[in-house]
Amino acid sequence: MENKYDVIIVGTGAAGLFAALNFPIHKKILMITKSQTDKSDSFLAQGGICVLKNGQDYDSYFEDTMHAGHYENRKESVHIMLRSSQNIISDLIGYGVEFAMENGEFLYTREGAHSSNRILFHEDITGREITSKLLSAVLIRDNITIMENTTMIDLLCYRNICFGVRTLHDRECADYYGDYTILATGGLGGLYENSTNFRHLTADALAVAMKHHIQLENLDYIQIHPTTLYSEALGRRFLISESVRGEGALLYGKDGKRFVNELLPRDVVTQAINEQMDKDDMPHVWLSMEKIQEEVIKSHFPNIFRQCLMEGYDVTKQWIPVVPSQHYFMGGIYVDRYSKTTMEHLYAVGETSCNGVHGANRLASNSLLESLVFAKRAACHIIEHYQRTTAPVFIFDPLITIHYEELAQANKKLVLDAIEHAKTERIKNNE
Repeated sequence: MENKYDVIIVGTGAAGLFAALNFPIHKKILMITKSQTDKSDSFLAQGGICVLKNGQDYDSYFEDTMHAGHYENRKESVHIMLRSSQNIISDLIGYGVEFAMENGEFLYTREGAHSSNRILFHEDITGREITSKLLSAVLIRDNITIMENTTMIDLLCYRNICFGVRTLHDRECADYYGDYTILATGGLGGLYENSTNFRHLTADALAVAMKHHIQLENLDYIQIHPTTLYSEALGRRFLISESVRGEGALLYGKDGKRFVNELLPRDVVTQAINEQMDKDDMPHVWLSMEKIQEEVIKSHFPNIFRQCLMEGYDVTKQWIPVVPSQHYFMGGIYVDRYSKTTMEHLYAVGETSCNGVHGANRLASNSLLESLVFAKRAACHIIEHYQRTTAPVFIFDPLITIHYEELAQANKKLVLDAIEHAKTERIKNNE
């Protein structure tokens, strides 16, 4: 059959790329992305990637993750992530990923809510370092095809079995069939006025999942990052990594006084900042890096230094205005320990999935690790249980290309309404 693949992966961020790389080279794989391959939030991750340094760190790392997640995490998923972390780092190094080192040893940094330094990093562009190296590895695989500027508009499914995806490219609709489909479409920041996410990330997979009664979980668990560079312009906010505060940066109100412990979990710091802005009647608070040596700023945070300089702030000499913005989605499409959804032959990985690792609030720098761990598990589970499918004939409405903008708006409203409903239900159940 034309347009038939072994595996279809929707999304080319770190999770999608790593899943693709964990399939054998004889599997024919199609990857589609709504924009360009380098326009995923994985490229934007600044701080780093956590790793279980040794057996002695297990209890504290486990507790840090659970505490940040308000103990709503799935313990099994957290255990899997921690125990898999060293193998994932070895895999990344095998693909050419470079982490900061000194005298032949890894350097570790610390971020909010971590009880010790356990985060590997590459300057302040760890996400770009990891994702670009994974993308380079994918691009040389003859068995993997990538289609850019291609939007998934529906799943091809019947009797709770997924047979592939329906797509839109250059106003033309096309169906692609796969024995297995993996959703790796990222977050939902494009639904919000102020977000650190790319604007095209509008929760397409969630809308499609709702239409086909695929189980979702914790839709109202949306993380706000405490410190993004304040701007009066609308659009994506530039994130000021939490590792800046881990290295000693301090938050001040209008009166020049500290008002919070900067290393508390993100939701706590965010609440404190919002309260301080209300108290000060200001649209932002101030972040000072004056406690960090200038050479550390320029070597560890060169991207932040350059971006702030472009905005008119020299962080080695000036405080910068920061404000909370939507950052990460802890909920998503419910998946089990192998990243399998409640629809047969359909998996979900990365930020669009919910495997329970993060609970109600993600611990800093767990996202890259979680995405890679469970992307690999999805690929391995598919390989182990591989079954071919025979798809029925699917007919699409040719008018969909004309009315796509209305469909996209309807999908956004569907997701936002579902999030508000989840919030209301949680409040009601907690009363």
